[in-house]
Amino acid sequence: MLKTAVAGLSRVANSLAIAANALGTLVVLALVVVLNVDVIARGLFSAPLRGTYEMVQFSVVMIVFLQLADVVRVDRLTRSDGFLNLLHHRRPGLTANLRRIINAISAIFMALIAYVTFPEFLHMWQTQDYFGVPGLFTLPWWPVKLVIACGTALACVILLLKVVTAQDRPQLIRTPEHDEAAE
Repeated sequence: MLKTAVAGLSRVANSLAIAANALGTLVVLALVVVLNVDVIARGLFSAPLRGTYEMVQFSVVMIVFLQLADVVRVDRLTRSDGFLNLLHHRRPGLTANLRRIINAISAIFMALIAYVTFPEFLHMWQTQDYFGVPGLFTLPWWPVKLVIACGTALACVILLLKVVTAQDRPQLIRTPEHDEAAE
């Protein structure tokens, strides 16, 4: 029963992480379009696109937190695994426990970020705070706060699932010239 619930939660969390990553990729593409339009408008018409600076700031934060959960899911979050990879060959049980501890601590930090950011989202939603230059270009703050809260909460869930299932053993990436089977 518990195994089925964990597997179901894992499928849902993984699907959400993949969807958020895809949305983050679309934001990257939109940012590329905005920057190209700005460059063309500056070059041809000597008239920059208003709000480019604000849109870049807005987009970069959204991209990071939209793609965070999927990065955690595929074990590509930046951390130093050199020591753990060396230790794995000699003490695989200890290494697995250290990975679980690291994931648990990471989950706590993600939960804290979500916990702090969600009330900020609610406040920004109610007050309709914005950033930018009034009269020129402004964007509301609440979408950024919502993405941060949701992205860190989803990353927290995925990290907790890794702790519960103990399925966190990143495989080393080897290039074909270092592959023994290729010889």
